[in-house]
Amino acid sequence: MANERLRAAMVEHGLTNLALAEELGVNVKTVERWVVGDFVPFPRNRHRLAIRLGRDESYLWPDAVPRDRVTALSESEVIRVYPHRSDMPRDEWLRLFESATKEIGVLVYAGLFFAEDTGLEQILLKKAKAGLRIRMLLGDPDDPHIAERGDEEGIGDSIAFKIRNALVLFSRLRETDGIEFRLHRTVLYNSIYIIDDQLLVNTHIYGLPAPRAPIWQLRKVPGGELAQLYRDSFDRVWDVAQPLNEED
Repeated sequence: MANERLRAAMVEHGLTNLALAEELGVNVKTVERWVVGDFVPFPRNRHRLAIRLGRDESYLWPDAVPRDRVTALSESEVIRVYPHRSDMPRDEWLRLFESATKEIGVLVYAGLFFAEDTGLEQILLKKAKAGLRIRMLLGDPDDPHIAERGDEEGIGDSIAFKIRNALVLFSRLRETDGIEFRLHRTVLYNSIYIIDDQLLVNTHIYGLPAPRAPIWQLRKVPGGELAQLYRDSFDRVWDVAQPLNEED
């Protein structure tokens, strides 16, 4: 059976069988056999291919990577865990976002603490000017899920007010080319912050506001699946969210 995942990834990156063979230093017939599914690459080539194509080995060859190895690689993606988001030093937030060279993504309900930080704002403005892709996802303040979350956290309808406040504070970013804003209506299980191959995941716990819930710092490792799960979740929310209108 043809490896359609491998074929699609090659097409996405504009790679022919010959071009990929030349990059990896293998015979073009070998690449053809990988694509048609006759052979699975040796571990070294699987690793190089996964990096080149921006995919996990376990995605391209689900049966080739032992699950215990995937588990070990996923564990190694965890850099640090803070028991409460408020425990993460502001300097660390600034350092991480300052380190971005490709993309930044923010998925929150309100993210008011983020909107109030002029240091983070300056970093996003600078990164947008440098050509990075910046995606900002906030909750729709009119979404019934927002009211439910406020009740669960014991703070009533304050989340909707926080979102509207954040939108005002984000006005400068909203007017900046290269920074995209969308409103989502998803039930948010985690707030997710993407900085290139690193992620911050602020878990949501029933009965607790986000600053008192844990935050995980992750870094993508080839072959690991933990970081990619959260990246995929971010993209799914982005795909169904609505672009923010100027009058919102």
